[in-house]
Amino acid sequence: MDQRSYESAKQAYQQGDFARCAATLQAARIPGEPSGAADHLRGNALMKMGLYSDAARAYSDALADPEYGKVGALSCNRGRALMAVGDLNGAVESLTRAAQDPDYPTPYKAYMALGNAQMALGDPREAGIAFRNAAIDEANPDPAGALTNLGQCFLELGRPVDAVEAYRTALDFSTPAESQNAIWASLGRAYVAANRMSEAQDAFSHATADGSYRLTPAEQTASLAASNAMASLQVGPSETDRMLAEAGYGIGAYDPLDPTGASGVLMPSPEDTGFFSVNENDIVRQDRALHRHRHVGLKVFLILLIMALVALGGAFWMGLGWPMQEVTVANAFAARTAGEDLSKVLASSVSEQSKNDIAASIPMDAKVKIDGVDRSLSNSKVVATAQLADGGSQSFVFTLVREGLGWKIVSVDLSFNSQDAVTPEGAASQAAPSEAPDAAVPAEGEAAPADAAAVPAEGEASAQA
Repeated sequence: MDQRSYESAKQAYQQGDFARCAATLQAARIPGEPSGAADHLRGNALMKMGLYSDAARAYSDALADPEYGKVGALSCNRGRALMAVGDLNGAVESLTRAAQDPDYPTPYKAYMALGNAQMALGDPREAGIAFRNAAIDEANPDPAGALTNLGQCFLELGRPVDAVEAYRTALDFSTPAESQNAIWASLGRAYVAANRMSEAQDAFSHATADGSYRLTPAEQTASLAASNAMASLQVGPSETDRMLAEAGYGIGAYDPLDPTGASGVLMPSPEDTGFFSVNENDIVRQDRALHRHRHVGLKVFLILLIMALVALGGAFWMGLGWPMQEVTVANAFAARTAGEDLSKVLASSVSEQSKNDIAASIPMDAKVKIDGVDRSLSNSKVVATAQLADGGSQSFVFTLVREGLGWKIVSVDLSFNSQDAVTPEGAASQAAPSEAPDAAVPAEGEAAPADAAAVPAEGEASAQA
């Protein structure tokens, strides 16, 4: 290609005259002569003008020049152009090629675009893998965005506990206050999906605390669900209060979580009742009064006993029991450190081989911290982090089943920590910001959509991207 035409086109690009840039390069093309640099710049100019199909062809022409190289940048730009025209399968192929280029210095850009394409194709699993790879790319300046996307993938996969961990890690990697509100709101949705309503309320409160963030309709629905769930746990005056008042106990004189009086709430206070100063005649009169009331006290006791049974049934339904899931997991680590057999914490259905595998996966001399519990009637998951004896750490996901009133372990899977994201098969990761195309899709290496500013290409100081 004529070097004078190429320089003139670069100058036009730097001045924001993308139409003249593209026209100059097109007119200067010599049929059959590859010119990767010129076609790369032409593709960028066409992208700036929103001519995405033409841009994709220009990038293909640049890729046909083996001496030019820059396969990663060209393939990433081509994939974005194909996404903009709706060719998602073509975009996935091109973006995958970009990510696999060992000489591409910023593969997280390709992984982010690839994750968006996979989500658009309805494949959250593959999207999650792409966002995870974007997160662990050391060149990625902002992993919080991809962690947020990864959390959405986990929600789509029906894995709210993993989504919670992804969003919590995203908060760790996001510093600007204005960018955290949306993450808090997403975390609130994940908590609701995991049936952790109190934490959901707290997350939504963080999201809306400064008044700058407006919850989306889905987030508003989740926030309302959390508020209603917590409100239903509040105990107020009821029919039982009225019955107790008629019996002389007074409204609020009982603890619905401790109806038998083990906490001492039902024990009369000597200051209030004169219990320790009554004489024999007082006792006789009190006995007659009780008979006249036809054993009202006994009836009240029976009512309270029934309430206790109902409360226990509700707790059982919500996944509570003894030992609790957290206790079972902690006991597993303690037994492993002590060199004891793990049978007491494993479900009866676990085979001998699985028992050996579980024992081998639990480190000895580790200090365990429970990060979260996903409870249900018969199955639960516990996310735990073990501080290893050598100073490192490892996260685990324990799957438990109910046996009797308590919980037993059936399997253990390795998860991730904040420095090593996990694929959607096991845990969350760190991720990068979404770069889905909009009205003007930026070419590779460019900091903004179409505008008057000249944006040089990757690895160039002039106008080529």
